[in-house]
Amino acid sequence: MAGRRRVRGSLVVALCLLLVALAGCGGRPATDAARADVQRLLDRRAAALLAHDPGAYAATGAADGYARVRAVPLEEFSYRVGAVHGDGAARTADVRLSYRVRGYDRAPVTAARTVRLARDADGGWAVTAETPASGAGAQLWDQGTVDVVRGERSLVMGVGQPGQRLRTFADLADRAVPAVSAAWGTGWALHVVVLVPKSLDGMAALLGSPASSYRGIAAVTTGETGGPPRAPADRIVVNPDAYGMLGAAGRQVVLTHETTHVATRAHTNGATPLWLSGGYADYVGYRGTGRTPSEVAPELVGAVAGGDVPAALPADADFGFSGDAVRLAEAYEGGWLACRMIAGRWGEERPDAFYRAVGAHGKRAGAVEGALRGELGTSLADFTADWRQYVRDQLGAPAG
Repeated sequence: MAGRRRVRGSLVVALCLLLVALAGCGGRPATDAARADVQRLLDRRAAALLAHDPGAYAATGAADGYARVRAVPLEEFSYRVGAVHGDGAARTADVRLSYRVRGYDRAPVTAARTVRLARDADGGWAVTAETPASGAGAQLWDQGTVDVVRGERSLVMGVGQPGQRLRTFADLADRAVPAVSAAWGTGWALHVVVLVPKSLDGMAALLGSPASSYRGIAAVTTGETGGPPRAPADRIVVNPDAYGMLGAAGRQVVLTHETTHVATRAHTNGATPLWLSGGYADYVGYRGTGRTPSEVAPELVGAVAGGDVPAALPADADFGFSGDAVRLAEAYEGGWLACRMIAGRWGEERPDAFYRAVGAHGKRAGAVEGALRGELGTSLADFTADWRQYVRDQLGAPAG
């Protein structure tokens, strides 16, 4: 019996060894081999772009992307291949693009991409197209050839825009940076990146949202609130359709407002209500312009003239871009008046100190209340009552 058990054990060992050998006979699964081949192809493509070698880039497939992106001052550019789909002579690959703009991005920007591939004449792979992944925002070069204008404190990149117009944006941004520093201080990047697509639809594509969300909005700023010091630079994304309708003063206010968001980003988090982040950005934007409250807050002028003085500070829900435009305007105006009141009553240095104190709390509950006590020596109820009276006084409404 013992001998039979030994033979049976030997058969089991031999069978296991045979299974291991059979598993290894085919080498790597086909999907792994394709992924490795595509990764090598995209590594060559990225290296050619960084080396400004159009011939080497063209050797990897579709060559039109080179001209679109070549003006962008790239410090890093790379792809990481995920899943490869399909079989035969055509495939698609899920890819994570990472890139860094020289002098601006302290960490790479990342984006989900879809790369389409086909077999080339030598039996290898070639890129036929690269597009944003489903649901992901586009890159500026997806929309055409990127033109670049450098300012003293700004980098402006645009598609389908005359060079002089891009220079105008650089000049506006260069004036915005010192204006923001005068209010907030110099503990931030002290330069900005501005993206100017061809149209509202182009803006929406960059942000990965419907165009209806931004109709009438002149610009927005992207970035992670409360982000670490080493992070991609915020991008100020312009809606050229709405921006073109503004006068010279309005254009400067918008760029200064958005630059304020760039400067305050590290101190903005879930504790920060939108009336404060939006109101403070408007406060900085309008500083020194000589605009009166009635000029800056026309929607609230109409509301309070009819006896409809807001009962409370604007709620986050009031700031929805896709909602009521009047409600949105009143929310910004109300936030601006709150920050203006702080500066007028407690001193010019208090709005930024209050802003930092709210962000330092880290969570919404109790943040505003604590900062009001600590920085202004008041309560939320008293501050709200004072703000309501301030709105009446500044906008010419009767007391009551």
